[in-house]
Amino acid sequence: MSKKIYLANPYGFSQQQKALLLPPMIDKLQSMGAEVWEPFQRSEQLDLSQPGWAYKVAQADLHDVKECDGIFAIVNGTPPDEGVMVELGVAIALHKQVFLFRDDFRRCTDSEDYPLNLMIFAGLPEIGWEDYYYTCIAELDSQDKALFKWLKQ
Repeated sequence: MSKKIYLANPYGFSQQQKALLLPPMIDKLQSMGAEVWEPFQRSEQLDLSQPGWAYKVAQADLHDVKECDGIFAIVNGTPPDEGVMVELGVAIALHKQVFLFRDDFRRCTDSEDYPLNLMIFAGLPEIGWEDYYYTCIAELDSQDKALFKWLKQ
């Protein structure tokens, strides 16, 4: 049975990012055997012209984070997207498997140990956190890293 992974990302807010950045990420994760839950695709059935749409989207995303097996969070930006951070926080609190992706070279931290705010790494092991942190799509299916091993369990 494939594992459900929630792809927390801000790419759906931009038509170009949605068209150019999301498909290769989704394709790679699916090729590795993951069932990818991408929030912008999953909320397309909601009518954004109706009152209350924002609450419904937030509740649907929260539900999906709770129901997934793990989260793959794109944490680009300085700071990273607020919605992604909330989804990541929920996943950490629920003890979901956490994987981080950042191909943004800018540091966003006051820690010498991590490239981002230290709380973003709270869902990763202290030793070996780098195995859960990805900086390019080609790295995702590396047999030496945690995502590949987790999906094959």
